[in-house]
Amino acid sequence: MDIRTVELSERDPALVSAPRLVSWNVTARCPLRCGHCYIDAGEKPDERELSTGQGRALIDQLAAVGRPVLILSGGEPLLRPDIYELARYATDAGLPVAMGTGGTLVTDDVAARLAQAGVRKVAVSLDSVRPALHDRLRGVPGTWARAVAGIEALRRLGISVQLNTTIGLWNMEELDSIIDFGLARGIRDYQYFFLVPTGRGQALGDLPPHTYESTIERLLRAGRRPGVRLRPTCAPQFVRIASEMGLDTTAWGRGCLAGLSYCRIDPTGAVTPCPYLPLSLGNVLEQPFAEIWNGSPILAALRDPDALGGRCGQCDFRVSCGGCRARAFGANRPGGGCGTPSDATAGPGTYLAEDPGCPYEPGAPAARVMP
Repeated sequence: MDIRTVELSERDPALVSAPRLVSWNVTARCPLRCGHCYIDAGEKPDERELSTGQGRALIDQLAAVGRPVLILSGGEPLLRPDIYELARYATDAGLPVAMGTGGTLVTDDVAARLAQAGVRKVAVSLDSVRPALHDRLRGVPGTWARAVAGIEALRRLGISVQLNTTIGLWNMEELDSIIDFGLARGIRDYQYFFLVPTGRGQALGDLPPHTYESTIERLLRAGRRPGVRLRPTCAPQFVRIASEMGLDTTAWGRGCLAGLSYCRIDPTGAVTPCPYLPLSLGNVLEQPFAEIWNGSPILAALRDPDALGGRCGQCDFRVSCGGCRARAFGANRPGGGCGTPSDATAGPGTYLAEDPGCPYEPGAPAARVMP
């Protein structure tokens, strides 16, 4: 689970090399069995997960680099008994702290402890306004009701809530309904994830490229509703489509943030460009985060738009979009799909290839007009 709309205004502009967002999968444990889980989370913890002391050391390393928003994710981060301690430690270190959760473990007491720990925003997964469908997608009966109760507990404590929705053929007609659901509860922030073939998600069918296009356009139109802040995720071509629609794209920044202003740290301390691109850049137990962030050859390649291949390398939007590097990796990886283990040996011809989810032909005229 990721949060891209957390306020970043307090970041020191002089720290040009610092990431803006760091997502830390604090555990691979989870009480749910979501079919699209990128980390293939389950009931058993990974014995290699960072300890409390190692987690504190990681936070110190991040604070030494700058003031990135630290997103505590999972699995289910609330299964870690030290999660409030880690959140408080990061807050005291000057890092804005957010959390991504399934919401089912959030009670009034949990919400109060999160507030006391300084957590500024909590993203709760909600894939449907229909309880039966959400429960089926999450693999556990009663998940929808508990997630909604968690959302309401967070709102009662005044904690900002974001709704995270994974888009598939199963909920294509509910994109506006989910926003209606959130607005009725005072929620402004929405993040719609386009499925990437990672973890258990490799078994699910992907949307056809032209369906991506039409769905992104629908989302961008929905995002113009009063009181709504919305970002499509894992579909970086939304920047091109927004430009074609005549929308101002400056607030969003680049379409794909992986390795430029964002990275992921897995439960064992391995750093990857994003959760869906399992290329290990190094491990914080063996190398300081600053050295990994500033010295990784893979990150250097991802930060060079002229290194992109295929249509992405020829595209006029290669700087503002960048294409989905995880989809390119999955399409070119032997056997297909992104996989779950880190694969540091993959060549640049995989993750720098053209994005197979984008049908755009470079140089094609704009075809959209915003009414």
